[in-house]
Amino acid sequence: MLDHLIKGATVVDGTGAPSYTADVGIRDGRIAVVAPPGTVTEEAGTSEDATGLVLAPGFVDPHTHYDAQLFWDPYATPSLNHGVTTVAGGNCGFTLAPLHPGRPADADYTRRMMSKVEGMSLVALEEGAPWSWSSFGEYLDALEGRIAVNAGFMVGHCALRRYVMGEDAVGGQPTPAQMGEMLALFHEAMEAGAWGLSTTQSATHSDGDGKPVASRHARPAELLALSRAVAAHEGTQIEAIVVGCLDQFSDEEIELLVAMSAEAGRPLNWNVLTIDAAVPERVPRQLIPSERAREAGGRIVALTMPILTPMNMSLGTFCALNLIPGWGEILGLPVPERIAKLRDPGVRAEMLRRAESKEAGVFRRLAHFGRYVIGDTYSTANEGLTGRVVQDIAAERGQEPFACLIEICANDRLRTVLWPMPTDNDPASWALRAETWQHEDVLLGGSDAGAHLDRMCGAPYTTRFLGDCLRGRKLVGLEQAVKMLTDDPAQLFGLRERGRVEEGWHADLVLFDPERIDAGKATLVHDLPGDSPRLDSRAIGINAVWVNGVETIREDVVTGAVPGTVLRSGRDTRTVSTK
Repeated sequence: MLDHLIKGATVVDGTGAPSYTADVGIRDGRIAVVAPPGTVTEEAGTSEDATGLVLAPGFVDPHTHYDAQLFWDPYATPSLNHGVTTVAGGNCGFTLAPLHPGRPADADYTRRMMSKVEGMSLVALEEGAPWSWSSFGEYLDALEGRIAVNAGFMVGHCALRRYVMGEDAVGGQPTPAQMGEMLALFHEAMEAGAWGLSTTQSATHSDGDGKPVASRHARPAELLALSRAVAAHEGTQIEAIVVGCLDQFSDEEIELLVAMSAEAGRPLNWNVLTIDAAVPERVPRQLIPSERAREAGGRIVALTMPILTPMNMSLGTFCALNLIPGWGEILGLPVPERIAKLRDPGVRAEMLRRAESKEAGVFRRLAHFGRYVIGDTYSTANEGLTGRVVQDIAAERGQEPFACLIEICANDRLRTVLWPMPTDNDPASWALRAETWQHEDVLLGGSDAGAHLDRMCGAPYTTRFLGDCLRGRKLVGLEQAVKMLTDDPAQLFGLRERGRVEEGWHADLVLFDPERIDAGKATLVHDLPGDSPRLDSRAIGINAVWVNGVETIREDVVTGAVPGTVLRSGRDTRTVSTK
C-alpha cells in the first residue's frame, strides 16, 4: 500500500526535460510510482488532488550555515518553508566540531568566532546547542534523528587547526607532528561522514577577538596536504574562500585553487560570484580558475545567487559596512566615540575615499549612500523618515548624502536600520546573469542561510527565483530553473538518488502553485533562543514539502515531523571525480 498519492500533478522532474502530468505515489520514504493520471491501482493511506500544481524535487541549497540552528530549529526555517529539503553546511572553514576535550574554553572561542564571522546570536549559540561533542562524528550523531531536512557537512579548517594547535592556530604554523595530527583528525572526520574540507583565506573573516581566523594563517603546503587527504575518501569535496572571491582573483589565488582541486581530484566550489554589468571584466576573470582546473584535472565551480538578497544594515552593529577597508576600526569604537568620529568631516571624507577605492572591491557598491533607504528609526527626531531615500532627505536639508545619513543614525544612537538599494538591478546586469548561469561551472546558491541572521535573508532564493522565472523577467524556463535548484547541486555533491522525481529515488518533494510561488518580504522576528532577532520570509504558493516521504510543511506551516537524514560521505554521496 502507498503511504500517499499525489494525483494529477504537473511533474517537473529535475532533469530539465519537459513537464508532464502524472500521479506520484510515495512508500517507505521513496518515490514508489510515477504513472499517467488515473492508472495507479494500488491503494494509498492518504491522497490529494494536485491538478494545476507543480511537483518538483526538493531544492538543494549548496551553501548554508545551519550547523548550530538545527539544534534549536530542526526545520531549518525558513529554508524548508521555501522548498529546500537538503542543505550543505560546514562552509567557509567554520564548523562546531571537532572540539578538543581537554580544552573546554575552545567551545567558547568557537561560539564567539561564529557570532562575529557569521553573524549568529551569541546567546542563541550558548543556549540553543548542547555542545556535548568532541569529535566530528559525535557532532553528526548529535543531529541524527532530530532534524527535518537532510543535511551534510564539510569539516572546517579552523576547527582542525584549533584542535591540534590550540591558541597557536591563530598566527602560528603547524610543526610536522602537528600537521600529521591534523591530517589524522581530518581523515577521522571524513570516515565519520564529513563531506570534505572547507577553508577560508578571506580578509573579511576575523574571530571574536578581531584576529584573522585560524585557516587564514595556513600556507599553500598545508592546504594542499589537506586537499590530498580529501582524495582518500569516497563522496568528498572542497569548499574554499579566498580574498578574490569578493571581486577578482589574483594570479596566486587562481594557482592555489586549481592546485587544491587537482590534488584532491574532486570539485571545489567557492562563493559568491557577483554579477554586475558595471564591472564587465569580473565574470571572465572569476571563471579563469574553472578553465584552468579542467586543464589540470580538477573542477572549480562558482556559486552565484539568482536574486538580489535583501539586507539590513546599521552603523551600530557588525555588517558589511565594517568590511570596507579602514571602516572596521571606526565602526568598532564605543558608540559615543564612533558618533564623534563619524561627525568629523575629515574622517567621513577618508571613509568615502576608502569605500570608493579599488581596494574596496565588491564593497564599492555600498558607497552610494544617497541610494540608501531608511528603515526602522528610534528617536522623535527621525519620525517620518522610515521608507524614505537618503538623497531626497539630504536635498531637503542641503546636506551631502553621507553626512545626512550619519546625522539620522546619530539621532538613533546608531540603531537606525539602513536598506541599501542595489546598484546592479538594471536590465544589463540581469542579461549578464542569464548568460553566466549557462556556464557549466556556475551553480545557483550562496544563500548563507543560518548566518547573518538579523542582517540578510538569502534562504528564500528558491521561491523568489521561480516566481521571477514564471511571472517576472522569465530569464529561464520552469524546467531549467527547477534543474538548477535540484539536480545540478545534487550532481555536484554526488548525492545518491536525490534531486529528481524518479521511481526508486528518495521522496524529497515540493508541491507548489506556479501562479503564486514567491517569497514574502523579509521581516525581523524575535524567535531565537534568548529572544534574539533574525530576518524571516514567508513562503508563498508552497502547498507542501516532503522529506524522505514524510510531509514536513503544509501551507507554510511545519508539521512537527523530523524525517531528515544526516547525509554522510560515501554512504549518501558518491565520488564526483574530476579525472
